[in-house]
Amino acid sequence: MENLFEKQVKGLYEKADSVVNSFFSAKRKNHHSELYIPQEFKKEFFGLVDKVNLSLMEDADNFYGYFLLQMSREIRFDISSPTAVNFKGAKYVIYFNPIIFLNLNIKQMESTIKHEILHILSRHLIRAKEFKADYSTLAINLAMNIVVNTYLDYLPPYSVTLEWVNLNYSLNLLPFKPFEYYVEEIQTALDLLEADEDASDESDTDDADPDQDDTIETEYDPEKTHDLWAESGDMDEKTLQEFTEKFIDNAQKGSLPNYLESMVSSLKNSKGELPWNLYLKRLMGTVESNKKKTITRRNRRQPERLDLRGQLRSHKAKIVVALDISGSISDQEFKHALQEVLEIVKNLNHEITIIECDNEIRRVYTVKSAKDIRDRINISGGTKFTPVFEYANQHKVNLLVYFTDGKGEEKLKTIPRGYKTLWVISGKGDNLSLKEAYGAVKKLKNIEINDDSLNMSDVKKDGFSMQDQESMGV
Repeated sequence: MENLFEKQVKGLYEKADSVVNSFFSAKRKNHHSELYIPQEFKKEFFGLVDKVNLSLMEDADNFYGYFLLQMSREIRFDISSPTAVNFKGAKYVIYFNPIIFLNLNIKQMESTIKHEILHILSRHLIRAKEFKADYSTLAINLAMNIVVNTYLDYLPPYSVTLEWVNLNYSLNLLPFKPFEYYVEEIQTALDLLEADEDASDESDTDDADPDQDDTIETEYDPEKTHDLWAESGDMDEKTLQEFTEKFIDNAQKGSLPNYLESMVSSLKNSKGELPWNLYLKRLMGTVESNKKKTITRRNRRQPERLDLRGQLRSHKAKIVVALDISGSISDQEFKHALQEVLEIVKNLNHEITIIECDNEIRRVYTVKSAKDIRDRINISGGTKFTPVFEYANQHKVNLLVYFTDGKGEEKLKTIPRGYKTLWVISGKGDNLSLKEAYGAVKKLKNIEINDDSLNMSDVKKDGFSMQDQESMGV
């Protein structure tokens, strides 16, 4: 026998389906029709969400319920997941797609709300931007969803989990690893599984739905599930951090489960900023160089040919370190910073090229150790970042680390292609003048931090160590 909640869900789904059908009917008559959501439906739907929220607040993890209370709520039929989130108007906004959300039971509804809040606590809305230039949207989404879903029960059947990714992409990913680890491994698998153009064309032709529209999504799509993040308001990382901490403080009503307590602590201690040297250390683990052959995977194009080996990314790094010689970075600051770069890559098969540049490249030389570092040449013109990126594109580098005071062009004339960029702003500098950085921007602060986030030795009673959980700061 149906209980009252299930009956309400069923009735709301029928009404949501009617909204969609009315839209398609009107669209066939008028191609410019817009989706209309009746106010009565909105009121009834959010009344159901209130019941889910009340259930969350009565649970041991009531943090999620009190966090949700502070969020604005909207209905969007164009999102390809039950829920989605972004940051607008000094508030986090949670969105619901009724067609997908109303197919869940109450526990699954709770989990998909928790899922969105865990993305916020993990700072994924910010961190996704740092990787979009080098990794596919699908790889980023899958990696981030693995991280947050690890902590959740009662997931919808289509949810992205560690087991699901391992099974579908023939991987052997380990649990409680950083996001960077997952995104690199998944991207490698996606590269190997890239379908040929003919198969893709056939699929597009056969599966086309004449009634489907960008305004309506009826099924979960992991590649598009975080598209709304791009609609977040233009806010710097520090300000977003402050708002997030306010939400957290207001949501804490008593003790938190271990994993939540550690997440919150990591977020607050990060202050929205990871030291550039630790960031570079993490980044080096994902640097791509030439592809290497492997006998552990079959060739994607000709899997029946056992004599043809597959390809995986190697981690030989071709690194360019650029110095803005027109800026306020002192020789002592730069030498010390470069010594840290050398220390970070000392155990890797690497090649480091130094570029000194103001409004043009003045000198290029290679270094293998600290004794190879030269005094900066005494020339000071204007500042242009573009020449260094032209050099990096031409020489197919894997990583560009640019030391500058941040003052230069507002727009690059040449955008980076196929490599990662890390901007390191000198202590006297404030912000990067570029409107689009195409990489992470960090301050030049030499902060010594013991990086034990990947140490699996401290395992707690609940089956894992919170030292091994997803890093909050990267």
